Amino acid sequence: MTKRDVEAGDLFVFYGLLKLGAAGQPADLPLSTAGAFGEACRFRGRMVDLGGFPGVVDGDELCHGIRWQISDPAIMPAMDAFEGVTEDPETSLYLRTQIPLLDDAGSETGEMAWIYWYNRPVEGFPPVADGNWPLDAGKTRK
Repeated sequence: MTKRDVEAGDLFVFYGLLKLGAAGQPADLPLSTAGAFGEACRFRGRMVDLGGFPGVVDGDELCHGIRWQISDPAIMPAMDAFEGVTEDPETSLYLRTQIPLLDDAGSETGEMAWIYWYNRPVEGFPPVADGNWPLDAGKTRK
């Protein structure tokens, strides 16, 4: 987990179950009241299908996401719990870290956003086509 705390006004990039309208989106996370969904964006990584939900690890592929700007950081413990973030990076399913956002051509926009980065080996998991998790592909994890 990154040492800096999340503050009101910070950007996130959601690429899977937290995207607006995604199948499997957790009903108990008030994303629409704790922040505002924004426009589509791109970022670099490698997205894989973990069996009903995606994970992103280091990579050079252009992946698709959506911006979300947090207004109420009190949601963070629930978001981190949903993503399996723990105090110990060794046991976290995902790590919350910051990355640069990109435009459609792959150029940096100057914006930094928090992202949940998958923290397990991905060998054997299929890649997500075009780095774009379909809204109807998810299933509830928790």
